[in-house]
Amino acid sequence: MKRTILAFLGATVVAGSLLAASDQVVVPQKMSKSDLGGKLFERPDMSERTHGDGHTTQDVTTLVSSDKKFSSGMYKSSKVRFEITEPYGVDEFMYFLEGSVTLTSSDGTKLVVSAGEAVTIPKEWTGVWQTDGYMKIWVIYEGASEP
Repeated sequence: MKRTILAFLGATVVAGSLLAASDQVVVPQKMSKSDLGGKLFERPDMSERTHGDGHTTQDVTTLVSSDKKFSSGMYKSSKVRFEITEPYGVDEFMYFLEGSVTLTSSDGTKLVVSAGEAVTIPKEWTGVWQTDGYMKIWVIYEGASEP
């Protein structure tokens, strides 16, 4: 069955039914090769921040799920070292496009993740995050907290 979608005057017709302008049509979100090369950071919704220690970050969220528990995007950071003493708080998958990060867990275990590699950090993780700078794709799941 062929579905026809037409948009007009702030409303959308989907297979014969009218959606109000406030209803959203959900579509997949793509990051192109040029986006992954850094062009994504030229978007007007890019968030840039200089932190108290002087390091800078750029962040673009490309998707937030309807239940607000799942999100994805790209992130870029300059040189930084910080200690995470409270649990990380979210489950995060990261794929590094540039640079690297050294993750030293609270038990002293070191893990170096470089460009072309990925890592998943569980929400319970604590340790030291250290980098000379990197750019990554991130995917975060913020499920229900433990009772």
